[in-house]
Amino acid sequence: MLMPKNQNLIVERWDYRLTFAKEGRARYISHLDLMRTMQRAIKRAKVPIWYTQGFNPHAYLMFPLALPLGTDSRIEILDVALTEDIPFDKVVEMLNSSMPEGLYFVNAARPVMKHTEIAAAEYDIAAELSSSADEMLAKWEGFISQDEILIEKRTKPKKGRKQPGVKLIDIKPHITVVSAEADGNILHLKLRLPAGGEFNLNTSVVTDAFFAYAECEPEQIYTTRTKILAVNGADFV
Repeated sequence: MLMPKNQNLIVERWDYRLTFAKEGRARYISHLDLMRTMQRAIKRAKVPIWYTQGFNPHAYLMFPLALPLGTDSRIEILDVALTEDIPFDKVVEMLNSSMPEGLYFVNAARPVMKHTEIAAAEYDIAAELSSSADEMLAKWEGFISQDEILIEKRTKPKKGRKQPGVKLIDIKPHITVVSAEADGNILHLKLRLPAGGEFNLNTSVVTDAFFAYAECEPEQIYTTRTKILAVNGADFV
């Protein structure tokens, strides 16, 4: 987004924390493309975005937590700064008037927490199977009851070596199972996984490890992020 010529005269800013959903075909919009999409939407909606000061001014937009490609979400966060103090519901209305299919804002508020306070996220996972999910639920219980759940993680090549290394990581301590149930041929899992800090755990790492353990290939897996949580366990706001 180009900076208005008189932007350097504006010093006041109002911070907003926007919550939006990303679903359907929009789940395949990459993080970089999402930034561009939001910039275009803000421009079309004529939302008075605030620009950073300095030699290379740019529109202030920040996503505190990236979403894995192919994952739906009910609770994505976008922090923006505006040059006008616009009512929250009006900001949501303005932005939604220019959003593409599958992306829509649900709330606007003042930021309360810092990005560094994000500690975890919750996900709903629906694994579609070729047969009844009851047997797979029993296998899940066996999988999650293991003392360790080891996965391989590639590491950076050591000095003087071209090939990356591989180390085993136990992800069992990082998985919190909120619920697990079978419904016909669908295995439903609700998991809480670390996010936002030094260690992030993608849902695909967990499901890949599980289905390798179960010696089964699911027909399809649908994943939706439903919560972003702070260090204290409360919703990130």
